[in-house]
Parts: sequence; structure tokens; C-alpha cells
Amino acid sequence: MKPYRANVGICLFNGRGEVFCGRSWSDGPEIVAPGSEWQMPQGGIDPNEDIVVAAKRELQEETGISQADVLSVTDEWWTYDFPPYDGPPHRLAGFNGQRQKWVAMRYHGDETEIDIGNPNGEDPPEFLDWRWMALPDLLDNVVAYKQPIYRNVINAFGHLSGSRP
Repeated sequence: MKPYRANVGICLFNGRGEVFCGRSWSDGPEIVAPGSEWQMPQGGIDPNEDIVVAAKRELQEETGISQADVLSVTDEWWTYDFPPYDGPPHRLAGFNGQRQKWVAMRYHGDETEIDIGNPNGEDPPEFLDWRWMALPDLLDNVVAYKQPIYRNVINAFGHLSGSRP
């Protein structure tokens, strides 16, 4: 069996208690069906990289956001499998799926600072569009194979969604 890729997910709250969601590209093996293209930022963890450091790096690479307060980190690793994929070779094709820890953060910056266009330099953007969404609403907007992970995130971080001044 193929290994699971070490990954960190970021649950970024705004002051109204909503979370940052990006509309994903459809590029296997994480095939994205219409109506389920929204997800929170996530990305690989480099060898020996601290979870919070990885979360801040991935958040910056995918959104341009560099200033967010860390609220909580999950203790457990949660995994999901990639769906069957018959497309061309892909950078994640050597993995069965992803093994994730999640970091909750709060963003206090101005929304004009958010840059999904090409914040990570030469790599293509991670997201086509972005918006703030109520955390429970993500279940109806994310691909089915990630829904169990998102239920875990809601259970772990839902109490943090209260608005802050």
C-alpha cells in the first residue's frame, strides 16, 4: 500500500467567526466535482517541520496571509484516501491519501491583503476564488471524501467560531 502524505490543514477564522474557504482547481488525484469545490487551505509538511510553522507557511503560500493568531492545534492525525484516479501522472500519485493535523487561527487583517492570485511565486495558484463561510456550511461544499475530516474539524474547532472584537 502507498504511504499517506503528511499534511496540515488551516481553519482560519475571521472576526465574525466565519472560516476562509478557497474554490479549488480540479486536478487529480484530488478530483473536485462541481458543487464541492470549496475547501480550507492545506498543504504538505516538510521533513522535521513543526506543525504550526508548516501551517503558517502554507497559509502564506495559498492566500498571501502572513499574520494570523494561532488558537489551537489538533492532537490527533486524521487521514483520508484519494478517490480512484485514472488521469496522467500527478505529484501526489505516489500517496494513498493524506494524513493531517489541523491548526485553527484567527485573522485580524484587512481583506484587501488576501492574495490568492499567485502568492506562492512560480507555482500556480491553489484557488480560483475565495470567500468566508460558516464552518458547518463547509460540509455541503467540500468533496465527499473530505467530509469526515471536516466533521472532525467542526467538532474540534467549532467552539472557536464565536465572533471577536
